[in-house]
Amino acid sequence: MAIQRRPVIVLDSSFLIAFHNRRDVHHEAAARLMPDLIGGAYGRLLLLEYVFLEVVTLLLARCEHAIALDAADTLLNAQEVDFLPCSELFQHALHVFRTGATVPLSFTDAAIVAAARRHETEFIATFDEGFRRIEGLKLVPA
Repeated sequence: MAIQRRPVIVLDSSFLIAFHNRRDVHHEAAARLMPDLIGGAYGRLLLLEYVFLEVVTLLLARCEHAIALDAADTLLNAQEVDFLPCSELFQHALHVFRTGATVPLSFTDAAIVAAARRHETEFIATFDEGFRRIEGLKLVPA
């Protein structure tokens, strides 16, 4: 019997930061989309360890400690979110990073692409337009 994968959508820092930072230019769009994501419209939410680190670090820098801490607690305790430690993804992310000369990505973004490929999903919740240049990915919101 073949193993059936659950559908997932990979969460990017830009989306999560916009959702948690009311001053972010994309906050309203993120807030409108979040109920659909939590409701499973795209499957389970996949949160990479690297993305978590970026989110809490940037929220601390842009907002305040309480907001960063609230985001950390919310993400780690959300029943809809599958947390992905990145040690198991490191080599694949490094390969994507190394071979991305035509579409240069940060290492975290390379890890997001690697995770999407590994989990056989095309969906990424992001406001980062750079992902549009990666074949086979669909950005949410579109």
